[in-house]
Amino acid sequence: MMTSIDHAQKESDSVMARLQQRAIEAQKRLTTKPKHEAALAQPMFLKGMDEFMRAMPNHIARSSLFAPVAQGRKKFHDGTILVSRADAMIRFKGKQLDESQADVWMQAMYEATKQPLGESVTINRAAFLKSIGRNTSGENYRWLHRTMEELAFAMLMIEVHTKDGKPKLAIGKTRALHMIEGFDYDDNTYTLRIDPRWRGMYSTREFALIDWVKRLQFGQHQNMAKALQRLIATSDELVQRYALDWLKRKLEYSSPMRKFRESLESAMRELERLEIIAAGRIEASSKGKPQAAWTKL
Repeated sequence: MMTSIDHAQKESDSVMARLQQRAIEAQKRLTTKPKHEAALAQPMFLKGMDEFMRAMPNHIARSSLFAPVAQGRKKFHDGTILVSRADAMIRFKGKQLDESQADVWMQAMYEATKQPLGESVTINRAAFLKSIGRNTSGENYRWLHRTMEELAFAMLMIEVHTKDGKPKLAIGKTRALHMIEGFDYDDNTYTLRIDPRWRGMYSTREFALIDWVKRLQFGQHQNMAKALQRLIATSDELVQRYALDWLKRKLEYSSPMRKFRESLESAMRELERLEIIAAGRIEASSKGKPQAAWTKL
């Protein structure tokens, strides 16, 4: 027959067992990431990207975020709506970014694909400069540092809709999306942090693959050609056509249309030289509007 002492001991053992079980469950909750967090913690493998390729989300590559603008002509954007695809609205706050900074960002994102997004990425500064086709002069080190600062400051708010107007993607509405979330540095290395939310911009293969070998072969002062290379890579269409007035706005070209046409002609010749396009030309559209046209190789 169970005594009152035995009963009390049994109750005490039962309570202790329940407390231990709760402690175990609490520890599991602390050490086990939710499914969506576990998914973000995987490396961002991009199908089709190899050592000689770099990737940029289509909505970024087709926007005016990066443009072939001269250093002295850069402006500061304060929530500016960028030129982009019709299904996207991109607001940007920060200093205008140029094509050389596009190189830095693409290389940084390439480095980030080697490990789980959100984890710090350590890169050697000298090796990084060489990977984007620059030497290791003091001026280039200083330029790279300024670029890292501007990319870390640059803030985006991106909304993408389906063809019928339904929300498809929204990033940066409640917490700013930075091109680079932040970085630490010493004399030899940068340690970068990339926001895991960038994964959404690369989803369903909506990214342009940039031939990196050819990109490093562009001649001096061919930033417009480099900008067009990114645009060309966003579409699988063999023959591509773009209205001149849209291209002029996308490329942030502020000089008169006559000078823009001259620069565009030069850029197309450079793209032909590198066998990125063929038959680059300016022609009239079916509505009689001037447009640039070429065949993608």
